[in-house]
Amino acid sequence: MWLLIAFIVVPLIEIALFIEVGGLIGLWPTLAVVVLTAVIGTTLLRRQGLAEMNRLRAALDGQGDPSAPLVHGAMILFAGALLLTPGFFTDTVGFALLLPPVREVIFARIRERIIVHGARGRDGGGPARPDIIEGDYETVDPVERGTSGWTRH
Repeated sequence: MWLLIAFIVVPLIEIALFIEVGGLIGLWPTLAVVVLTAVIGTTLLRRQGLAEMNRLRAALDGQGDPSAPLVHGAMILFAGALLLTPGFFTDTVGFALLLPPVREVIFARIRERIIVHGARGRDGGGPARPDIIEGDYETVDPVERGTSGWTRH
């Protein structure tokens, strides 16, 4: 429902802003501002996207939690889509998402709503890492038993 409302309201806001700004500064300056914001936004997007990729690589190499660079990267990607969409409202939201303090506030709100269910670790009774499956095994010599050990008699 919210997505439908956004698809209706956002274009109406953009049309109204285009009419108002175009009436104030004229057609060609309005179009120039839209193109200029797309160029500036693309430059900022590339720089911040590369920085987040470096943070993600470092986190995946064991130097921290990768959740923040992943969420920030997703927000930067969304900001890029908004900046490439012609319009003043989408450009404003896109530029706001390129500001690290804005992304931090959004990430904090997202983090509040997420419940993580992971491995319990050594103190919780489960495995220390999620990629470890604990179990017992018994080595069986196939020559002794006369079979491979996979069949039942």
